[in-house]
Amino acid sequence: MQYMLLIYSSEDITPKPGTEEFGPFMQGYMEMTNAAREAGVLVNGDALQDVATATTVSVRNGKTHVTDGPFAETKEQLGGYYVLDCKNLDEAIKYAAMIPSSQHGRVEIRPVETFD
Repeated sequence: MQYMLLIYSSEDITPKPGTEEFGPFMQGYMEMTNAAREAGVLVNGDALQDVATATTVSVRNGKTHVTDGPFAETKEQLGGYYVLDCKNLDEAIKYAAMIPSSQHGRVEIRPVETFD
């Protein structure tokens, strides 16, 4: 079963490039990614640019509306994701707990619905 791990954290709290905390933070991501790759469960994963780069699109009554910024004002924003092909939810939880942002944010796990 494929699971998407959605990584939410506050951009205020996340270690920034050039800070002392950034190296170990990114090392944690590399360790998780390598562990998932070596176990053969990594399908895909990427970080997202800052929330300030977001554009939101909605269509109402046939008219397209474009708004700068994310859909909702929240303290935590979607910062990246992984797609893993795990045996079960317990295995997906194991990898989610390895994501460094889970220590100050949250990782939402969602089964991927495939339409064959």
